[in-house]
Order: sequence, then structure tokens, then C-alpha cells
Amino acid sequence: MQEPLLGAEGPGYDTFSERPPPAPGDRAWVRIQHNKRVFLATFAAVLGNFSFGYALVYTSPVIPALEHTSDPDLRLTKDQASWFGSVFTLGAAAGGFSAMLFNDLLGRKLSIMFSAVPSAAGYALMAGAHRFWMLLLGRTLTGFAGGLTAACIPVYVSEISTPRVRGALGATPQLMAVFGSLSLYALGLRLPWRWLAVAGEGPVFIMILLLSFMPNSPRFLLSRGRNEEALKALTWLRGAHTDVHWEFEQIRDNIQRQSSRISWAETRDPHVYRPIAIALLMRFLQQLTGITPILVYLQSIFASTAVLLPPKDDAAIVGAVRLFSVLIAALTMDLAGRKVLLFISASIMFAANLTLGLYVHLSPRPLAPNGTMDLEGAPLASPTNYLTLVPLLATMFFIMGYAMGWGPITWLLMSEILPLRARGMASGLCVLVSWLTAFALTKSFLPVVHAFGLQMPFFFFATICLVNLLFTGCCVPETKGRSLEQIESFFRTGRRSFLR
Repeated sequence: MQEPLLGAEGPGYDTFSERPPPAPGDRAWVRIQHNKRVFLATFAAVLGNFSFGYALVYTSPVIPALEHTSDPDLRLTKDQASWFGSVFTLGAAAGGFSAMLFNDLLGRKLSIMFSAVPSAAGYALMAGAHRFWMLLLGRTLTGFAGGLTAACIPVYVSEISTPRVRGALGATPQLMAVFGSLSLYALGLRLPWRWLAVAGEGPVFIMILLLSFMPNSPRFLLSRGRNEEALKALTWLRGAHTDVHWEFEQIRDNIQRQSSRISWAETRDPHVYRPIAIALLMRFLQQLTGITPILVYLQSIFASTAVLLPPKDDAAIVGAVRLFSVLIAALTMDLAGRKVLLFISASIMFAANLTLGLYVHLSPRPLAPNGTMDLEGAPLASPTNYLTLVPLLATMFFIMGYAMGWGPITWLLMSEILPLRARGMASGLCVLVSWLTAFALTKSFLPVVHAFGLQMPFFFFATICLVNLLFTGCCVPETKGRSLEQIESFFRTGRRSFLR
């Protein structure tokens, strides 16, 4: 009981004892029954990520519409479009910073529920906007809600899951964010921009309703001395007929070895700062791949290159590819492992960014206008051959690569490797760093394109993908099939055998 079972080997090893092994034919059914309430609680929580993904790409169809609106109070200049696209990330950074307090003060579940307030207010402001400042404020509030949920939901999901399904469920926040983005792209083909904001309110209210019936994280409850509530929550999650006492005692033993709060002096210990540093660097490098500016300006990017299909259709196709790729990651994360998918992901993103940069750099400037203005304000020619599929295909592969690895796995690893005492604070810090980086990239994207051309950001993003390959090989541990207590013990003891 004093030490996790680090010596245990084999793919079937599980930290927590469950019921006696079922017959082979019944194993899958028993596992579904064992985890069905975990699935329900996870679905309720990740609806917050649906709203996050929806709000993140809200500007993709809205910026082109507002650049050509007949209302002078809402017509966007290039500078205003840059702020409208990037201010979401400032709100998300503030939300991540707030999560450092809310995650441990209110708990994971209540923090997620609290995010509904700024989210609903932000959508309402944008739906009824008649001045530019209302658009900015609404975008900032939805960003704040997104940053808060981005820090809280992965922690909640990882803390209620069993090791067998934590990898798959750890991909669901990213999966729902992608589904939210795809929903926005699809609705953007039919709805005007104000009704897109109205539609965003629906998932927020459904999330609040469902989470009202879900338990809080047993680990959080135990860390606050609410043992009886924690046992009830764990029993509800695992099912009334499951013996949860072994799991409950192991979690409580791990918590009792730690103080309830971590001091700044303790952050100098390697078992504390190493996982925090890895999580922070992963979030930093994830944003430097260029995912946020590409998603925010996706339709404008397609409008600025010679493409075979209309930019709105291209954006919707990319959203569908992103959803499919996250599904692949969710199904393979507990089979292939985290590191393998990170290597594949970074390699695909490198090839895609390099291809797109070379295409833009080598393509001759068009001479005949077709009425569409690019990111630099130059008119574009109508596409004449199938070579113009390259931007769409390269962007599809970039999104596919990101969604298979560096998208969902960075969130999952953040929730897995952070020490319990610092999990609430450090997850908020990771989101803060992530979205400050995203703001810097998104705000500077249009000025850089104007000064150096559209190819320059993609060459930079390709270089970062090479750095990601090196970082994965040198610093990222493999956590497949291990409990949170095992992973924490790895950083505490330095024993590497159980991560192989």
C-alpha cells in the first residue's frame, strides 16, 4: 500500500483491482457496463469543449462577412479583423489564469459549470452587437470560458477515469472541440453571423443541465477531506456492484502522503518541476505549430490562395477531416501509445506546412481578379487546374496530423503527469502559457503575412514541428495503461521501468 505496484508488467496490468476477470466473450460487455457512468460524466463535461471549439473558429466565416457588411459601425478594417480574431486567445489566457484558483477552490466540476456564465453572456453580446466593442467583448468572454474549461475538463476527465479507458476519454475534450468547430463551419454555410452566435448558446445550457447530476472528482473531494462524499462519488462512477475500496484506499494513501497545498519551495524538487516543465513546454510547442491562427483565419487563408472550391466549402471539409482524425487518435491512443502518435503527428504537420509554404512561395501572382481579396489585399485569379487542390490537401493533412497527436495528447498528458498537489494550479498555468502564445501568433499572423508573404508563417510552423520531434524523443514519458498514482510515483522515484 505504501508504494504503487511499479514492478508489474504486461498490457493487462491495472493498478486498481476490479471484479474477478470475466469470460473472454463477456469482457467487452462488462467493461462497458463498468465505465458507462464515467462515459456519461465525461460527455456532460466535454460539452464545454464543444462550446470552446465552436467559439474558437467563430471568426472564420464571420470576418469575411463583416469586412463586406453594409453597416459602417460593424464593417471591419484589417486591424480590427486582426483584433477580432486574436482577442479570443487573450480571454482564454485569462480563463486559464483563473483556473489556477477555481480548479482547487471550487473543484473541477463547479469550475466547468461556472464557465457557462461568461460563455452565454459572450454569445448574447455578439448576437446583438451593433458596435465593434460589443463584438470584442463577446469574443473575449467566450475566450475566457474556453480557457477555463480547457484547464478544468482534462483534469476532471482524467481523475474520474480508470487506466483502461483514460487514453480514449482523454481524447474526448479535443474530439468535442473539433466537433464544435465542424458544427460552426457547417452552420456557417447556411446561417448569418448573428444566428451563429445564437446557436452557440444551446450546448452551454445542456452542459449545465447534465453536470448538475454528475459527481465531483473523487480525488478532489479526498484532497479536501470530504471522504464520505468521495467514496459515494467513486461508487457512483464505478457502479454499485463494483468493489471500489482498493481504489479508494490507494487514492487516499497517495493524498495523505502529500500536503494539501504545494509551496513555492517545493517546486524546486525534480519530481514537481519536471512534469510541470514538460506540460508547459508541450502546450507552448503545440501552439507554435500554428494551429490557432490557421483555424481562426482558415477561410481567409483559402480565399488568399488559388483554390478549386469555394473557401467556405474548403473550411467545412477541413473541419470534417479534423473530426475524423481525432476519432482515430481516440481509438488508437491506448493501443499505439502517446509517444508514437506524437511522432507521427509532428511528421505529418512538418510535411504539410512545408508543402503549403512552398506552394505559396512558388506560385506566380495572379493577374485576373475574381472579386476575392486575399490576406494582403491583392485580388486573386480564378483557379484553372487541379494543382490548386494543393492548399486544401496540405491544410487537411496539417489538421489531420495535429488532431492525431499534438492536439489531444498534449491535453491528456497535462492531466496525467502533473502532480496532484499542483494539478489545479499547474493546469491553469499551462493554459495561460498556451493562450498567451496563441495570442502572440494570431495577432501577428496578418502583419507578418502583409510584410513577408503568406509563405513565411508556414515555414516557421514547419521548423517548430521538427523541434517537436526532438522534444518528444528526449522529454516525453510514455503513460499508456498506467494509473495517475503510478505516473506520479515515476517522477517521485525516478524509476523508469514501468513507463516502458
